[in-house]
Parts: sequence; structure tokens; C-alpha cells
Amino acid sequence: MSTQSIGSSSGSATSSGQYASGDQLQSLGSGTPLQVTGLASGLDTNAIVNALMASQQQQVTNLTNQQSGLTAMNTQLQAIQAALTKVANDARALGNPSLFANTQTITSTNPTLVGATATSSNGAVVGGYQVSVTALASASQKTFSFTSQSSADTVTIDGQSISLAAGASADDLVNSINSNSNLSVWATVTQESTNGGPATVVLSDRQTGVPAGNYIQVSDTANALADTGHDVPGTDAEYTINNGATQYSSSNTISGASLGGSTPPTQGQGATQTIPGVSLSLNGITGSTPVTVTVGAPGPSTQNIQTAVQQFVTDYNAALTAIQTQLTQTPSSSDPTQGTLFGDQDLQQLLSTMREQMDATVGGLTGSITSMLNIGVSTGAASGTGAPSQSSISGQLTLDATALTQALTSNGSAVKSMLQSWSIHFSFMVDNEASPGGTIDSRIQGDDSQISYLANQISNLQSANAAKQQQLVNEFAQMEAMLSSNQSTSSWLTSQIAALPTP
Repeated sequence: MSTQSIGSSSGSATSSGQYASGDQLQSLGSGTPLQVTGLASGLDTNAIVNALMASQQQQVTNLTNQQSGLTAMNTQLQAIQAALTKVANDARALGNPSLFANTQTITSTNPTLVGATATSSNGAVVGGYQVSVTALASASQKTFSFTSQSSADTVTIDGQSISLAAGASADDLVNSINSNSNLSVWATVTQESTNGGPATVVLSDRQTGVPAGNYIQVSDTANALADTGHDVPGTDAEYTINNGATQYSSSNTISGASLGGSTPPTQGQGATQTIPGVSLSLNGITGSTPVTVTVGAPGPSTQNIQTAVQQFVTDYNAALTAIQTQLTQTPSSSDPTQGTLFGDQDLQQLLSTMREQMDATVGGLTGSITSMLNIGVSTGAASGTGAPSQSSISGQLTLDATALTQALTSNGSAVKSMLQSWSIHFSFMVDNEASPGGTIDSRIQGDDSQISYLANQISNLQSANAAKQQQLVNEFAQMEAMLSSNQSTSSWLTSQIAALPTP
């Protein structure tokens, strides 16, 4: 009696234990084919076991598809929740009083020549200023020849000493000077030593401006440095403001003090008179065309407000797209992860409410600025006889920056009041959906519980199906064994009868 596999190689078990009908019977939970010994009955035992298990395996498939759909739905809900959280935060930022804090705009018509920044939070004197630069501040310099010495050397510069080892090079000297924060000079090798000759080293003062008395005093014990006599004293910056008297500064960065003329400075006594509350950075000679520095009046920053509103619009549109994408994704009969939020009523209601909030008039306000529409935030408008765009129909927002600027210029306090009131209502509405404990969060938590429950159900059902399948296989094996035994007995009796003598 031969031994034969129940089934053929075309059958397969899914990851959930589902058995796909075929010729080879696979054991649930493993890849090892089950064997049934003997086919004495002539029955297709494989087909019978598959048919008996099919309904049981379909239950596993249904539960697995349900679990996959819930997992996909939660992933999509979490993405929507994150997008809505950004929108709520943006809305709160529009109502933050700090957004409307008074600032001053300070600009330069040519910052590459004259830069301008505020020096303190107390403000600067409002106005326009013509700045002309005729000279920049420079540092004092001295040039030395350097010869490497066979013995150790101590170099003293303006009273501060550094040590050089025997055989030290010009580069060693420069590195020791530039890495020492106590020294008053910088060092540069302008010509390397060639054929054993001396190198050229230039020392420059770390501070610019006309020096007070002697400058860059150097001595060394081994006479490695020799003064070449090529000395260049530092100079002060020279500039004028509004065609006034020439001003002098030992630095190219000028801050503080009141406007007014000054006399040429004595050594080390550069004047630093400039625009009150403004720091000027003198970067180049202006020539015949002065640079205009403008100090604006204190007030909320139009640019900061516009940036905050645009950020809200951008994130709002991104959230809208994420929701609409899921609402319109058609379910698939072959893929349980597709279309899980198709036509979701909660999300549809949320979109409707969000759009109403964008068009709504804020209660308790009077005047011409009572809604987001009045500051240029809308779904856009058709031009002339043109039809509304598809993005407008879907609720995508646009920002008219010109309208926002005009609203801020004409009545900034009304814009502030509207935004602060609107942001409270809008962020509260979105938070009810997206914040921890909100509607979406509760749905996610509920789905997580259901996913966990389904996992236990699938595991239990798979175990039960595996046991049931094994039971069926064993029963058919026993049946085949009994039939085989009966057939053997019958054959023996037939042979015995045939062997009896014929009368």
C-alpha cells in the first residue's frame, strides 16, 4: 500500500493561517505537508479536508482583513490628527499678543557698505539718515623678519610673553601668537623662509583705530625677530550723517550717542557719535552717493504677521488635502487598507465647520475688520467672468498680502482684536477633534482596542483550526487503514477460496 500526500504543490497557507484551495494539504501554522497513509477508499481525501476547513479558514481571513483595515484607518487618522494639530497651533499663534508687539524696522539702502541694526529694545530715533563713509578704521601694523634660532627664545609683545622652542619656525611663532587670547596682536607670515633665509612676519593690532603713543612693542631674548622699520599706524573711520560735521571712530562698528559734530580726534580718542538707538556697521567707502538708513516708527511687524498668517494658510491647506484625499479614496474589494475613511461623516462635518469658521464674522466686533475675509484670507475669487478654481471649490485658502498690509496700516488694532478672538474659536474647534482626548484621538484609542481584540481572536481561531485540521487528517488516516485492512482480508479469503479443490 503506497503512501501519498494529501494535496498538490499549488496549495498555500496565508500568514493568518488561511488555506488556499489546491492539491497539497498544508498544516495550519507550519509549512510541512500533512500525509495520509493509504488511499484504499479511492476518495479524494485532500478535497474533502479542504472543503471541511474552508469555512473555518474564511473566518480567519475576514478577521485579518478587518484588522488590516482598522490598522490602516488608524495610520490615516494619526496623520490627519498631526496635520490638524499644526493648524490649531498656527491659529493660536495668530492670537498671541507677542505677534503684535511693537518693533522698529531699520533698513539700509546698501548694507554691503553700511549696515544698520537696533542697539536695544528701547527703540531708536525715527527718521531717515544719509550716511557717507570716507575712510574705514584700520589696525596698526609692524613688519619683522624672522630667523629660526638654535636655542629657545622668549618673545615679549606689549608686555605679554610667549615661549619658542629651539628651531621654531615662523609658522610656529604665528600659531603661538594667534592662539594666545592675552596678546593684543594677530600675526601673519607674508613670506616663507627660502634657502635658509629669514621669513617675513606682520603683526597687526587686534583693535583698529589711531594708536595712543607707541604701538606693538616687541623684544625677544634670542633676537629671532628683527624690526624692518615698515610700520603702519592704525587709522580711525571717518563718516558723516546727514551732511553734518565729520565724525571719527576707532571702530568700524558704531553704536549709541546723540547726533552732533566732533573735532578730529587725538590719538586713541575717536568720537563715536551716530544715530541714537542704532548700530552702524561701516563696511566700505560710499563715495559720492550716501547710504540711506531708515528707522521706522514703532509698531507691530507687518512682515512677522504676514509670515504667521501665511504659515496658517499653508498648514490649513495641507490638512484639508490630507482629509479630502482619504474621504475620496474608493474602497477596494481586494485591498482592505484602501478607502477606510471613504465618506467618513465625522471628517466631512469637520471640513464643513472649518470652512464656516474661515468665512464667519467674529461676534462682538464692529467696524470693517470682523472676519478673516477682511484681512485677505479666503478661498479666492473668480477674476472677471472666470469660474472659481478647483482649489477654491475644495476650500483651499489664499492670502492676499496687499489686503493684509492695507488692513494693518489702516487699523492694526482692529486686526489684532479680530485675530485674537477668531483664533480662540477656531483653535478650540480644531482641538475638539485633534487634541489628546478629542474625537479623533478617541477613535484611534477605540480602534487600537479593537485591533488587539481581533489579534487574540485570530490567534485563537488559528489554533482551533489547526487542531481541527489535524483531527480530520487523523480520522481519514484511520479510515484508510481500516479499509486497507478489510481489503487485505477480503483478498486473502478470495485466494483461499480459489485454492479449494474443485469437486
